Amino acid sequence: MKNIAILAGDGIGPEVVAEAVKVLQAADKKHSIGFVFSYELIGACAIDATGDPLPAATVARCQSSDAVLLGAVGHPRFDSDPAAKVRPEQGLLKIRKTLGLYANIRPIKSYKSLYNASPLKESLIADVDFVVFRELTGGIYFGEKGRKNNGNEAFDLCTYSVEEVERIARLAFEAAQNRRKHLTLVDKANVLETSRLWRDVVSKTSKNFPNVKFDSMFVDNAAMKIVQQPAFFDVVLTENMFGDILTDEASAITGSIGMLPSSSVGSKVALFEPIHGSFPEGAGKGIANPMATILSAALMLDYLGYPAAAQEVRAAVELALQKGVVTGEISKDNPASTSEVGDFIAGSIV
Repeated sequence: MKNIAILAGDGIGPEVVAEAVKVLQAADKKHSIGFVFSYELIGACAIDATGDPLPAATVARCQSSDAVLLGAVGHPRFDSDPAAKVRPEQGLLKIRKTLGLYANIRPIKSYKSLYNASPLKESLIADVDFVVFRELTGGIYFGEKGRKNNGNEAFDLCTYSVEEVERIARLAFEAAQNRRKHLTLVDKANVLETSRLWRDVVSKTSKNFPNVKFDSMFVDNAAMKIVQQPAFFDVVLTENMFGDILTDEASAITGSIGMLPSSSVGSKVALFEPIHGSFPEGAGKGIANPMATILSAALMLDYLGYPAAAQEVRAAVELALQKGVVTGEISKDNPASTSEVGDFIAGSIV
């Protein structure tokens, strides 16, 4: 039996998570895994219900589960209110910190059947397959922040320790050993002191992995290279904010941000989620692409020790792409609904 905490969240979160659960149930039926799903609140819906973006009940459920599946967090009514003291994203940051999820792993893969959906040339994106290791519990998102001088100045402090950098660097190098043995550190070491710490620590760590080619790149250059030569990358290691921005940019390679899954791992239970946001304007319309969430569920199956089931889910996603069972941002002429995509993928796992 595997206990899974479901945090559907806001906007399209409940819709895409419902399809991922449908696919997990199909995998469960075939492989007799014994999933038990428990639903808890996070984000704007949690604020509305309890006043807290991460209620204690949600934390307790996650800590007692084998894995967590999350949809999306955020609502525009908070984005447009700079004076809001409680925000949905505080729940997301807090769950990462509370569960010790210091490494966010984001695979970037091109699909042959989606080459035409990408704004990049086919010659650039053919056979692209790299993974980004984004540090998730440190940096500017978690540093001291505030206003001073009667509110006329604002500050956000970016802080990293040697230990924080070392632990994710080891994970990234270990992943590189099992891939094409190439790791690129992305930083801004010509300007930022935290980046100079990153470069120093990662360079020292690289000496423990002599079979992995190690290089480093400034973040602005990396942003350019992702669209000019994405096949250059194998494993990308970077800090929190850079990783957030670069992986959204990299979604152009697949043709849709709705295709990119992620896993967040650390010292406790792991969490799996699509990299996209809550897309509130699309909520309830059946237009959201559930594939990133379904592929996140595949990563969860790998984590739980069911690689065959995980591969079957990925194969079912690829079959849906090949057959054109996709949502409207990929196929404007013949779009499928969110539930139709989930039905097809779940039905392909037999």
